[in-house]
Amino acid sequence: MLKEFKDFIAKGNVMDMAVGIIIGAAFTAIVKSMVDDLINPIIGLFMGGADFTNNFIILGGDGASYDSLEAAREAGAAAFAYGAFIMAVINFLIIAFVVFQLVRAVNKAKDAAAEEEEVVEEAPAGPNELDVLMEIRDSLAK
Repeated sequence: MLKEFKDFIAKGNVMDMAVGIIIGAAFTAIVKSMVDDLINPIIGLFMGGADFTNNFIILGGDGASYDSLEAAREAGAAAFAYGAFIMAVINFLIIAFVVFQLVRAVNKAKDAAAEEEEVVEEAPAGPNELDVLMEIRDSLAK
């Protein structure tokens, strides 16, 4: 059983998947930083500083008032954090769009490489059948 597991791990597909997961995690950090540090501030500038993160409703009427969602959570209050959900949806849409653009660019590059390969493969390797037959005919005519 240990040998089978070792063979399974040594297969190319498993190693490719592991590399893909590691690169995906690193890429996620880059895209998250881009959204949080570059895109959201620009959107906030055009929307008048819109940040819905601190929009929440306290559930269970204990009458307490909190300045931020974090303060409510630290106090142990049950908070319906609809603003955090709205920001998560906006971030998801932005990240999905960025990933879509990246995949689109990679697919275009793959298509261009495939077209180059097709052009190279279509080049004749030597004389075609008609050329050979004409050469034989000319040799027999002499």
